[in-house]
Amino acid sequence: MPDTAIRTLLAAVPLPALFLDEGDRIAGLNARAEALFGQAEARPFITAIRQPSVLEAVAECRAEREPKTARYLTKEAAQDVIYRAHCAYVEAGPATGVLISFEDVTNQEQIGQMRRDFVANVSHELRTPLTALMGFIETLQGPARDDPVARVRFLAIMDTEAQRMNRLVRDLLSLSQVEEMERMRPDTPLDLRDLLLSCQRNLAPVAERSGTTMRTELGEGPVMVAGDPDQLRQVFTNLIENAIKYGGRPGIVTIVLRGPERDLALRTDAVRVEVRDNGPGIDEIHIPRLTERFYRVDSHRSREMGGTGLGLAIVKHIVNRHRGRLRIDSTAGQGSTFSVSLPVSL
Repeated sequence: MPDTAIRTLLAAVPLPALFLDEGDRIAGLNARAEALFGQAEARPFITAIRQPSVLEAVAECRAEREPKTARYLTKEAAQDVIYRAHCAYVEAGPATGVLISFEDVTNQEQIGQMRRDFVANVSHELRTPLTALMGFIETLQGPARDDPVARVRFLAIMDTEAQRMNRLVRDLLSLSQVEEMERMRPDTPLDLRDLLLSCQRNLAPVAERSGTTMRTELGEGPVMVAGDPDQLRQVFTNLIENAIKYGGRPGIVTIVLRGPERDLALRTDAVRVEVRDNGPGIDEIHIPRLTERFYRVDSHRSREMGGTGLGLAIVKHIVNRHRGRLRIDSTAGQGSTFSVSLPVSL
């Protein structure tokens, strides 16, 4: 195949692509492949791509005259990138060779890994309470069948484990619903100050039981925003409840409402709600991952407190749906502040 024909063929391929002649030299490559491999024309293929899986796929393609695929791994801007190398044998006139195109499948691989991690996490979260329930049922059907004291104690534990599974299923359904609605921006006018006062009243018994004092700095008069009242109530209930559960002892939780004022990140006028606690704080290494599904700073304590590991993931998606911004600031030994900024209008 003449050089001009090879270049024309490669230029028409919408992926990084190169052509190997019968001597396994790179007879041509398109601009996308040059960005990936550099100036590799006329070089032996083995010196440009040293990964055995690709070399093996090329050899098999040439020997069997059948298409082959292989994974090609590289780094771009310090990030791992995964390509699927497609090898096809080409016969065109006196010149023959192998055409290799490289499809970027990094996002597909990441999505697949996220799904596998999600299934593994859900399975792990359900396995513990299910195992406990099965064990207690077996005990109640056997040795403790006629033991009223054991029966009362075991039934109480079974109720706790069943409630734990119920919370997990509820949060999974809530997360699914929020993700489905994330592109639909809510437009119901609501008084954010009144909503925060309602959240405070609803959580007052929880704060009292834990010895936590709740304080508010909400200003005077209504503060109107466009949003989904139920979802925003879920956001602030979650943040305030977390501050009560994981704050200091004796705890102080402060709810602050600021604005409206210009928010440079949102590029519009916005109000900001801050939920502060006086707890032990969060190590900065954890902060970027707090909104990941099932991520916990202290897994054992979170489960003891009834947490599912999904609350902040739900908060993040709801705030995104409202075109807002969630920020987490924390210093070890000085408590944490969770801030939600919301645009005041559509």
